[in-house]
Amino acid sequence: MQTLDLADIELREMNATLHAQAETTNQTAWEIVNPKGAHAIACGIDAPIEVTVKGSTGYYCAGMNKQATINIKGSAGPGVAENMMSGKVIIDGDASQYAGATGHGGLLVIKGNASSRCGISMKGIDIVVHGNIGHMSAFMAQSGNLVVCGDAGDALGDSLYEARLFVRGSVKSLGADCVEKEMRPEHLELLAELLEQAEADAKPEEFKRYGSARELYTFKIDNAY
Repeated sequence: MQTLDLADIELREMNATLHAQAETTNQTAWEIVNPKGAHAIACGIDAPIEVTVKGSTGYYCAGMNKQATINIKGSAGPGVAENMMSGKVIIDGDASQYAGATGHGGLLVIKGNASSRCGISMKGIDIVVHGNIGHMSAFMAQSGNLVVCGDAGDALGDSLYEARLFVRGSVKSLGADCVEKEMRPEHLELLAELLEQAEADAKPEEFKRYGSARELYTFKIDNAY
């Protein structure tokens, strides 16, 4: 395993080293020590490598990730896995605001709780939260799946498009155009797969599904002025 110590090198040098890894690299395992809450750790990686961050991180850790598996052995600041394209990001602790925002693909696993706006404007990413999520989560979420093993805060799925939301606990309130929907066999199958990938101790049958009522983005002549 290759070790990058942020007590000895600059953040830019550390990220440049990870960016230099190619598709065919034989240096597939990396660890980052002494992160000390630094921002933009392990951003923009585009290689099939595994990176372990030994501690908590600041803003935008693992942003724009492609292919890599990034393990955060602590908590993550705002915007973790923002605009993620593929790969996997696992957070052992909690995540701050807008985790997984605008994510296009891949899997984000938060083993603690997530703050407000989790999955905002998600565009294909899968997010599994073992704990609770805050208010305005999945706001304007377009596609992908948000799975919450705990409770959800106010205005869940406000202005939702076609993302699927699964919540095991209570929902404080639903946002505009978000409604509870039938849980069909294909949803149970999908949910079982995501829970297994995220190593979440929950059963698909314990969840409710929420989605768009499709009223906000359907043109109606009565709404025209």
